[in-house]
Amino acid sequence: MRMPRRGLVIQARTRWLLVGLALLFSLVLLMYLLECAPQTDGNGSLPGVVGESMGKEYYQALLQEQEEHYQNRATSLKRQIAQLKQELQEMSDKLKSLQEKKSPKVNGMNYQGTKEQTSNDLLEFLHSQIDKAEVSMGAKLPSEYGVIPFESFTSMKVFQLEMGLTRHPEEKPVRKDKRDELVEVIEAGLEVINNPDEEDGQDEDDGVGDRQLYSENDFIEGYYRTERDKGTQYELFYKKMDGMEYRHVTLFRPFGPLMKVKSETVDISRSIINVIVPLAGRTEAFAQFMQNFRDVCIHQDKRVHLTVVYFGQDGLSEVKSILESVARATDFHNYTLVSLNEEFNRGRGLDVGARAWEKGEVLMFFCDVDVYFTAEFLNSCRLNAEPGKKVFYPVVFSLYNPAIVYANQDIPPPVEQQLVHKKDSGFWRDFGFGMTCQYRTDFLTVGGFDLEVKGWGGEDVHLYRKYLHGDLMVVRTPVPGLFHLWHEKHCADELTPEQYRMCIQSKAMNEASHSHLGMLVFRDEIEAHLRKQAYRTNSEAVG
Repeated sequence: MRMPRRGLVIQARTRWLLVGLALLFSLVLLMYLLECAPQTDGNGSLPGVVGESMGKEYYQALLQEQEEHYQNRATSLKRQIAQLKQELQEMSDKLKSLQEKKSPKVNGMNYQGTKEQTSNDLLEFLHSQIDKAEVSMGAKLPSEYGVIPFESFTSMKVFQLEMGLTRHPEEKPVRKDKRDELVEVIEAGLEVINNPDEEDGQDEDDGVGDRQLYSENDFIEGYYRTERDKGTQYELFYKKMDGMEYRHVTLFRPFGPLMKVKSETVDISRSIINVIVPLAGRTEAFAQFMQNFRDVCIHQDKRVHLTVVYFGQDGLSEVKSILESVARATDFHNYTLVSLNEEFNRGRGLDVGARAWEKGEVLMFFCDVDVYFTAEFLNSCRLNAEPGKKVFYPVVFSLYNPAIVYANQDIPPPVEQQLVHKKDSGFWRDFGFGMTCQYRTDFLTVGGFDLEVKGWGGEDVHLYRKYLHGDLMVVRTPVPGLFHLWHEKHCADELTPEQYRMCIQSKAMNEASHSHLGMLVFRDEIEAHLRKQAYRTNSEAVG
């Protein structure tokens, strides 16, 4: 490879400088030798001949004077040599620095410029991955199957949709790389919160002592999902034990290092949720629902309004009585009862409930009477819905028929003890879109429910698709604090073929796990085997 001209010039200058320094050093050494050589004075007399009369003291004084002269000269030369060595070292350092800065060029660009350009190109690519991903705004999707759902996690467990034969709806991360990934993400979020920069909207002049520092114990929950051609998105939420203010951090790993997207403070202390429940009959289920509502919403959360839209007259008085009883016992009056004397239509009931609110903007939770939720879920609802930006479609964990799950017990345990995420106890209802948190203005802007849909099912999917076809982000993830309680399901003959198929599918999915259904299918074969085993055992005992 041919050496560039600039490199030759630098090498030539270096060579001449070293030659000059060598010549200078040789000259100083020659001067030293001349000065140290004994002087031969033509008038001097040899000792003991002519100068003997001058005496011994004269020669001693002369020798002492010459010795002092030589010592002074030697000291001066040593000082000059030390200075020359120092200058030589400084020149060598400058040359080395110059050679490092002035790298050879390749194709018109030097190596340093190439590295900088490569770094800039990489950074630009990573940011383009964030821009293309569904991080800051929603993407228009063709159907409900186009959504990439999040999977939720805490510091100890992961709640996942895709289970297969080996994975569980709730499990501790078994693979070390998965554990390390989540730990790294939580720590990266803490680094963003505890060391904010200017774009985070916090004053960097504030000392660390003036800021509230967060730790791993303040991590509440997180969501993540991977777009296979872009990267992994992480939504992280932190909160101090004694506060109501959440810190929300969004991170994105564009198939490379984690990159901060945003860091913000989310105050949900004044966020009211309007829980809307459509109902027709089923007063016993409503009484159980109100018990959960009383414990979670009235006693714990205290920032909830309840709207019940009741269809028909049969059972209406009992519903009124239940509401009034709860109001008297708890001094809770933030509820609305809307009565419709018409055939039950879930979409119609939720639409009426949403429009019945007359106090401006509000966050709505479309709920069913068979749903059990926790106070933590209500906060997840608040954190994942944002007016004009995103709607929250949590995936419910649907419980199986307790008579089958707990067939080996005399009676099933209380509902609170059934709320576990196990393969044989329930499943993530990923085909259901009825439970959702969204703001009233967003609901009205997309046109609400399709009120032409009659009877069971379908209306929630239509609304879901409206959001998918718009610009709002749809947050879809399983949440641990939302359960659908099992109840007997009847599929009416009046349903359309598509509705009837969906109803039967839901009924089959709701009944029991694969293994439990298998035990029911092969019950006769199992009982016959047990009888044979008992007969064989008895025969051997008699013999």
